[in-house]
Order: sequence, then C-alpha cells, then structure tokens
Amino acid sequence: MIPLRHTAAFLFLVSFAFALCGQDRSYGRSVVATKYGIVATSQVLASQAGAHILERGGSAIDAAIAANAVLNVTEPMANGMGGDLFAIYWDAKTGKLYGLNASGWAPRALTIDHLKAKGATGMPQEGIDSVTVPGVVDGWAKLHARWGRLPWRELFNPAISYAESGFPVAEVIHDYYWRSSEAPLNSNPESRRVFLPGGKVPETGEIFRNPDVAHAYRLIAREGEAAYYKGEIAKAILKTSNDLGGTMTAGDLAEYSAEWVEPISTTYRGWSVYELPPNGDGMAALEMLNILEQFKPAPEGPHSAAEVHTRIEAMKLAYADVKAYDGDPRFSKIPVEQLLSKDFAAKRAALIDLAKASCTVAPGALGGGDTTYFSVIDREGNILSIIQSNYESFGSGITVQGMGFVLQDRGGLFSLDVKSPNALAGRKRPFHTIIPAFMQNGDRHIGFGIMGGMNQPLAHAQFVSNVVDYHLNIQAALEEPRFTVSPKLGCNILIESRVTQPTLDTLARMGHELQVRKEYSTTMGRGQAVLRDASAGVNFAASDPRADGAAIPEVPPAEPAAKQ
Repeated sequence: MIPLRHTAAFLFLVSFAFALCGQDRSYGRSVVATKYGIVATSQVLASQAGAHILERGGSAIDAAIAANAVLNVTEPMANGMGGDLFAIYWDAKTGKLYGLNASGWAPRALTIDHLKAKGATGMPQEGIDSVTVPGVVDGWAKLHARWGRLPWRELFNPAISYAESGFPVAEVIHDYYWRSSEAPLNSNPESRRVFLPGGKVPETGEIFRNPDVAHAYRLIAREGEAAYYKGEIAKAILKTSNDLGGTMTAGDLAEYSAEWVEPISTTYRGWSVYELPPNGDGMAALEMLNILEQFKPAPEGPHSAAEVHTRIEAMKLAYADVKAYDGDPRFSKIPVEQLLSKDFAAKRAALIDLAKASCTVAPGALGGGDTTYFSVIDREGNILSIIQSNYESFGSGITVQGMGFVLQDRGGLFSLDVKSPNALAGRKRPFHTIIPAFMQNGDRHIGFGIMGGMNQPLAHAQFVSNVVDYHLNIQAALEEPRFTVSPKLGCNILIESRVTQPTLDTLARMGHELQVRKEYSTTMGRGQAVLRDASAGVNFAASDPRADGAAIPEVPPAEPAAKQ
C-alpha cells in the first residue's frame, strides 16, 4: 500500500508517464532548468562540487575553479595543473563578453635548431620536448581576481578531499581513456607510480587516490599561483625537466602570464556566435557557419544526407584555411578578418558540390584526446564557458615528481617548417585545438563547448546549426548524432550509428568513405552547455551522454519561516 503522504506524488508521476507516451523524442536526457545556478561538467563529482560552491554564495568563477580542480583529480589524463585553459565569460549585468587565453609558451631554448640538433624531423608528440609552460593555474588566478567572491583557499577543498580519500573511477574515463594510456604511462617511472597503482590501470568503480596532487593543491590554496610558477611546484617542474634533458628554466615559468583577449564573432541567421581568437582554432567554427549560411537548412532534418554532406564539405574548407593560416598572433599576422568575411565564405561555398564529396581540399587564397570542457551559470545569469586540456591522453606522459600531475604535450602542435605561422620558437604559443564558445539572440544567451581535438570547431558548428536551424533545445542539440572529418581532409568520415542506414547509403554514393562508430562515440567529443533566458529569469543546462557527467543545479537557499 502506498502511504497517504505519497499518494499525490504517485498519481502525478503516473499521469505524467502516460502523458509522455504520445510524445516520444529522439534524445534521452531532459534539459535541467532552475532559477538558480547550474554546473555542467563531464564528471558528476565535479559538477556537484561546483554546485556546492554556488550554494555557498560563490560566483560562476568560484564554482568553475572548484569543479575544474576536481576534474583534475577525476580525469587526470584529460586535464590538470600541467595543462592550458581558455575561457569566455559573459557578465549578465553589463552584457559584456570577456575572453581569456591561458595557453602557455614554449621554453625560450626550445627552438627548431635545438630539436634538429637532436635529430628531430618533426615535433615530438610526447616526452619533455613536447612540453610547453602550463597556463591553467595563472588562468584560474586571473579569473578569480576579477570575479571571485569566495576566498581562493576554499575553492580547492573538494579536490583535496577526493585526491586524499579517493574516488571511484568512472566508466567512460576507464574504458576509453585510462585503459588506452597504459603503455605511455609505463614509459615514465613517476607516471607509472602515480597512475598505475599496483602496476595496472584502476578498474571501473575502483577507488583511486592521488595524495601527491592533494599536496600540490594545498600549496596553491595557501600561496596562490606563485606556488606554481615560482615556488615549490615550480622547483619540482624544473627538476623533472632537467632530469629528462628538457630546456625549461625558472624564467620560463616565472615570467608567464595569461592574456585577456577580445572574442571574435560572426552572425548566423540572426544569432551572434563568439569564439576566441588565434592561437586557437575557434575561427574555423565561425568560418564553417559563414559557409553553411550560404545554403538553406535541409528540410529532412539535421542528420539527413543533404545536411550532413553540406556540413562535411563546409568543415573541410574551414579546416584547410585554419591549418594554413593559424598561429600565435604575437609572432605572425593572422588574417582573421578576411577568413571570417561573408564574401570569403561565399567564394568558399561556391566550391561545394552538393552531389559529390571532395577528397582534396586546398586553403583559400587571401587578399594582400584529451580535453575537459565545462560550463557554469550562476543565479544572476553570469555564464562561464571554459575548456582545459593536457592535449593527448596524459599529455607528454611525464608526471611532475612528487606533485601528482602530468605535463601537457601542446608543443607537439608546433611545426618545424620555418615558413609556417605556427613554426616553433621560444616563448611562442602553439596552435591550439581547445575552444570555448558562446552564442546569443535577444534574451537567450548560451555558453557551450564540445571537446575532442580537431573535431571541436565542427562540433561547435553542428551544435549552433542544431539550435538555430532545427530549433532543438540545448540537450537535444548536444545529443544529435555527430560526425567528424579526417585530419587529412580527405573523404574519410567518422559517423555515429544513430544516423539512419538510408542516410549512410546516400552519403556513401556521394563519395564519402564512412567509418561507422557506436551510438554515442567518445571520438565525437563530450560537450556541455548552459542557457540563460533573461526574459523568464530561468537558467537551463545540458550534459553530453558521451561522458560520465551531469548538469547539477545548486540547492536554493531556504526561505525564512513565516511568523505564526
């Protein structure tokens, strides 16, 4: 028998279930909605930690730092203190958008000549010569100095607790990332000691502890970013580098500073879409949208053959341009304005054959892994779109001695071609694949991102088109079947199996060489999104089922009891 106190709730649930029977939908999760703040990350424990910070009166920035620190513990292969960070922040009160580039530079002595003297014919993709100065901690500090509310030292308590007492390893992280990284971890004694306890990858549900990274967080909590760039952590990084024959110096660390930047943007069918400027590849997403705007959305839907084909061909063109022209704007003039012009997009769109795949794509002529993305919205509607990464799984494979985190291998994205705008040079930042994004139309403001290497601009443009062209809510837009193009920009396409067989057959006849992946393939990236409807005063959030995460709202403060 159902207790009387539960009867009303039971009847509501039954009636609600019957109401849904006639409203089947093509996506699994519902959008999270609340008048208060929400944290959407790829790991439930991190989302929960951030939501708790919001409940204590913390800002979106405070919640993001706490969540990111926990992600460093629970997803150590994808992100950490040894990686870089990019962020877009929307201030709800002023309506102003801010960008932060916290990507690190190459050590001054890490040059093309240095590597060629060692016999290198290409940029190392692992090891100490792939390491650039990590920017994440300085990025946190700059964000907190501007918009933080809670004391800095309190933001790292959840991460310290999980690092010391341990946490159960989540299934996606184990199955797709940790397990595939066993060989590179074994190549570095410190990495093997920290991340292969007992000589093996921890199983799903097994408790994993990292007391070394807890120690590092205590230093940062007590001493701020100085502990990382000038103090005990800096000394550990330098010793690790020196022991392996690296080039990093105390000056490379101490003189580093993240940079405030102005976001770049385009318009797409009435929406304004924002990315960060080079050295990231956000402009590829904007160029793709400009190209797509030259065509009408396919009436058959977002994963019809016609729509998928146009998106594939548009992304090949945009990628070709970014690969040819992107780099660090402090060293080379990057033609962002030309690449994002509507006239240039029209010329590029004219190259698309709507009936046939192009297997060879050249850049346009101009005049003259592993990553963690998460988003936070607080009760005032301030939005932080933020991404953080080690680049490849466990970065360079090198763990800082006694500190429990790996160093990134972002230097692997430099070129040894001296004519390239992305040519390696000391104190230069490499081309970056990690990009946060933001879009707005009237009272609707969305912070979003989808991680996954070179797939990111394509996934961003797919998300925008799903929202704008097909009027999907942010959860449905994240869950839509995805595809990604080959880094070589040929006809090889990875695509999820939820795309219907007739669509796959049509694409194959058009010349696309399809590799069909599982229904929710991690190859396609893992995304999060938050939305502010300012007219209704309601916040929404979505979390990608391709990850272990969730969008978790804060618990609102209790109302004072009415006087009797």
